[in-house]
Amino acid sequence: MTNFIKLTSLGLASVAFAACTTTGNVERNAAAGAAIGGVAGAVIGNNVGDGDAGEGALIGAAIGGAAGAYKGKRDDEAIGANSGFKANLDRSTRYYDDRTNRYYYYEKGTSRTFYENGQLRSS
Repeated sequence: MTNFIKLTSLGLASVAFAACTTTGNVERNAAAGAAIGGVAGAVIGNNVGDGDAGEGALIGAAIGGAAGAYKGKRDDEAIGANSGFKANLDRSTRYYDDRTNRYYYYEKGTSRTFYENGQLRSS
């Protein structure tokens, strides 16, 4: 039972850390990773060791959620980089940010804004 509590706490902590982003990539990837990891963990847990699919699902969900959150964080960092994951900016109108003394654009279809170099400005 103590392993169950530890694993549940780890999974909840992963979700809590993933909940503070502006793009939603971390949340989406953490949820997908937890779901995939949970299914894979249940299958592996059922077929090896003592055959406990529930414990395997918890371990897989915790690991998958953490890995998905990490991937989402990396996707957020890659916005504007040469990674193939770029914002679709509306470059027809350029705006000036007096606070940072930099120009920025709006992303098409969202309310996110990006500086000229592709760096995320806001959500």
